[in-house]
Amino acid sequence: MEQPSYQKRSLLTINPHDHLQGAIDAPVILIEYSDYQCPYCAEVHKMIKTIQQRLDHQLCFVSRHFPQKQFHFQAQKAAEAAEAAAAQGKFWQMHNILFERQKFLSDGNLLEYANELGLDLHQFLRAIAEHQYADRVAQDMYSGKQCGVTYTPTLFINGNRYDDAWEVERLMTAILSQGK
Repeated sequence: MEQPSYQKRSLLTINPHDHLQGAIDAPVILIEYSDYQCPYCAEVHKMIKTIQQRLDHQLCFVSRHFPQKQFHFQAQKAAEAAEAAAAQGKFWQMHNILFERQKFLSDGNLLEYANELGLDLHQFLRAIAEHQYADRVAQDMYSGKQCGVTYTPTLFINGNRYDDAWEVERLMTAILSQGK
């Protein structure tokens, strides 16, 4: 695992705007930079859910946006939709739906998902149409670029970049070794 510089490490700490699951003081902080349209991110999403079930309170998971707009034309809007849902207290629910249905991210699909989650549709539509959360997504992109992120998914375990195989057991081993 690559050791980031002090400046990069500060970007890899939990920020007030981060979306996280688990306790901030957990022994392991796992940060993922992801793209809702990336098929590899969808696979890692499933892996992380499995690992979260196994590790419970030992892991704090942080999700950050890194839409690859040049390849995935709906990724930016999906990230903004997740933030619009977050504004209504439903980030993780929208996050899960977007990965589970990543082949269906049109405007109509996003509206359907917002409706399923019981969001205020007028507020959601206004946020999407006005790109109210584009800057929030850009913050994550900026921090990722500063940490050397160039593709998705990219994971950091306690500030160290994970560059091993995308297999549950390999990732679990890396997480457990960092938690000691």
